[in-house]
Amino acid sequence: MKLQEILKARGITDEQLKEVQEQDIPAAAESFQRIMDIYYLLKVTADMESAYWYNRVWWENDGDLLEVRRAKAVAASLAHSTPTILPYEKLVMNKTKHLRGAFPFPWVCASFFNSLAESLMEEAEAPAENEADSGSVVGAGGGNVTESYGEVISIAKKFGMRKEDIPVLVKVSKYWDGISVEDISTKYAKTLPGFEQFQNIMDSVLVMFDSFAIPQGREVMNYYMPLQYGFDGILELCDEKIAETMGETGGDGVLGMSRGYYYAAMKEIVKGLSQWCENYARKAEDLASREPDEAYKKNYLEIAQVMHNIAHKRPSTFREALQMTLCLHLGVVNEDPQSGQSIGRLGQVLQPFYEKDIADGTTTEEEVVELLELYRIKITCIECFASAGVSGGVLSGNTFNNLSLGGQNYDGLSAVTPLEYLIIEAGMRAQTPQPTLSILYDEKLPEDFLMKAAACTKLGMGYPAWMNNQVGMNFMLRQYDPEGMDLYDARAWCLGGCLESAPGCFLPLEYNGKVTMIPGGASPTCGTGIHFTGLPKVLELVLTNGVDKRTGKQVFPPHNKKLKIFDELLDQWKEYLDISNRIVNKVNNIQMDVWRKYNMPAVNSLLKPDCFKKGQHIGNCGARYNACINFESCGTITFINSLASLKKNVYDTKKYTLEEMTDAMLHNFGFRTAYDTGVFSPDYRESTDDAQKYAEIFADCINAPKYGNADPYADQLLRDYHMYLLHYLPTLESFFGKPEYLCQISVSTHGPQGFITLATADGRLAGTTYSDGSVSAAPGTDKNGVYALFESATVYDHSQNQNAQMNLKLHPSSVQGVQGTRKLLELVRTYMRKGGFHVQFNVVSSDILKEAQKTPDQYRDLMVRVAGFTQYWCEIGKPIQDEVIYRTEYEEV
Repeated sequence: MKLQEILKARGITDEQLKEVQEQDIPAAAESFQRIMDIYYLLKVTADMESAYWYNRVWWENDGDLLEVRRAKAVAASLAHSTPTILPYEKLVMNKTKHLRGAFPFPWVCASFFNSLAESLMEEAEAPAENEADSGSVVGAGGGNVTESYGEVISIAKKFGMRKEDIPVLVKVSKYWDGISVEDISTKYAKTLPGFEQFQNIMDSVLVMFDSFAIPQGREVMNYYMPLQYGFDGILELCDEKIAETMGETGGDGVLGMSRGYYYAAMKEIVKGLSQWCENYARKAEDLASREPDEAYKKNYLEIAQVMHNIAHKRPSTFREALQMTLCLHLGVVNEDPQSGQSIGRLGQVLQPFYEKDIADGTTTEEEVVELLELYRIKITCIECFASAGVSGGVLSGNTFNNLSLGGQNYDGLSAVTPLEYLIIEAGMRAQTPQPTLSILYDEKLPEDFLMKAAACTKLGMGYPAWMNNQVGMNFMLRQYDPEGMDLYDARAWCLGGCLESAPGCFLPLEYNGKVTMIPGGASPTCGTGIHFTGLPKVLELVLTNGVDKRTGKQVFPPHNKKLKIFDELLDQWKEYLDISNRIVNKVNNIQMDVWRKYNMPAVNSLLKPDCFKKGQHIGNCGARYNACINFESCGTITFINSLASLKKNVYDTKKYTLEEMTDAMLHNFGFRTAYDTGVFSPDYRESTDDAQKYAEIFADCINAPKYGNADPYADQLLRDYHMYLLHYLPTLESFFGKPEYLCQISVSTHGPQGFITLATADGRLAGTTYSDGSVSAAPGTDKNGVYALFESATVYDHSQNQNAQMNLKLHPSSVQGVQGTRKLLELVRTYMRKGGFHVQFNVVSSDILKEAQKTPDQYRDLMVRVAGFTQYWCEIGKPIQDEVIYRTEYEEV
């Protein structure tokens, strides 16, 4: 207000300021545009090349030590992958031979393919794998293959596989019948006394999916070893370590002997990675020998030189270093079905290479931006081959390869580098869903960098999102103190996956005559715990005495209590949550233990430096920090608002009995369900003949106190919930033998989990999507403005959990011009200073989204922020689309 008074005194109006625009954003490079033209036409293709070679080499080495056998199989799948290069590419390598491709992992999960073998061979439509798949809706547009057509068979509602590949899929999968990670872990899980309870929980979709579905990811890559030593140098180190450790226990009679086998396995995987690079070099040379166009020929020869060099030596240029990190990233995501294998703080890792090339005059900023634009395509093309419940219901087709910027460096100063400005610039010019960008906001960061990031955010792609660096560091020190976390390592944290805080460390990169402390990941997966428990569904089961009215199954033992006071209701919710967590955690621990024994990460265990130092793979706690397994929640605010309504209408005013409230919810307050209407947002209602009967109770539920309005009545419930979980969750022990903690991200699970939940006491109707995030307001319920929402969100300490997620939607007019960029930055700064952990924005009009929903083909490149990630609008399922459209839209900030 003071600023406005000063400007007014000088004759400058708000409207004049809005008209002052940032510098025009240049178009992306022609190479980027040509590849994107192809990308938009592509469908997600699944092939069997990598799976075939993995399978073949695995069985050829039957009887070998498992660590070595696994490394040989992964290495073979990489070394035999057919290289494909487009004439205008400058960065090469893909997940498969297709630009946008994926492949199955039947050694992890074969039952899906084996049960469908007959239908696949007969070209029949594949039935849903489980209840989560049935309740998950995959976006029908873009690259998703939701239905079979022509010579293409649709698998998991997303992936297209050519008919000639189906017999190979069936044959490869058949080998793993009964001995996949899924099958072995299920065999032993069935010995648990509560296994039937577990099945009922999964069938009700109270918990979204099993741990083996995506066992790696939600962590941060570490590129240090190959950047420091190169592949040939690592082979020499392996030989030295084998001579030192083979046959020696090192004083550890349990795992000591496995050190020698670890280094033998690492030799195999390094040879596979090196050969993969060589194959691309030879392919480029072959293409150059047959290319008449001199410009294309020159490009092929440059690719060949880069790939030959990184196949053996440490990178000597920025282009080589960027290509090396891309190779390593693809290597990790190719060894397991996974999502959230985050890139980390790449602009700080590669700054020494960029700095030297610019100083030497061997490259220009524009050439670097072009490479970063092409890098964005490569990351966007990464797909996760999984069931519809995972790829559609959880991921919405995204794989969350997050790139973090900012934060603090090893010395506690601003970590922002000149290269990070260019990473944002590339994200502004080359608008793709991945890698999503995340700003680790710290008061020490340069103002011009923050303004550039805010200018990027307001373009409407949904990135960068903003994280509180101090809150993240505090969580690191709190969670990993028993494992020796110190302030230096705490500064190296960043996001693994869409929003999972992951520990890191700094390591000394020797390059250009200097030593630079570069950050990288220092843990395994920070998310493979209890996967997405629907908090409102647990409350529903309390009200129905443990019976899932949708399926008719008795999910929990009947409590047969009257629940006469509010605390009894809450205690019963806690009891049911604990029953679910105890059995699901045991089953998940078995699943992950079997996975780490048979599918121990090979490439990832090479890259995490502490693994190489200890001589132990990730599954043997080779990483520096291992207390990283979580409990994932969904529908937090729908749950809190439902509690507030029950407390108000049943226990405080006593206007209704609990039975009357439950009856109203079971009858959907007299409205048609989302299953019937096909509309999943809470603003759409169709009455039935019972509507008048429940009109008053419905109105009281709608008007009950709601979170997000700085109202202590609802906000205190949120604080109490967090304080309870803070002390309760560490009583759960992960397969690493470490205490678990709370992870609060909805991803896309608020769609399918809302779909299977009946009406809730806050007035939400049956089948409609839950509230998104964890501290976002339920759509349409935040009546007092964004700053009141910030007050509600920060009633507890965000550093006590792995994360907290705030999603906001702004009308583009609210952040127009340079003044709008400043307002957006100040909005972020206000939330960070109040202790908020994360905030992300959709800067798009709801009218545009509604139009795009009607005519998706006309909006092929439209992107939105969902919950921790950006995705093409047309590739998101309708339940999530409806929820995004109905989010509160702020027209003034």
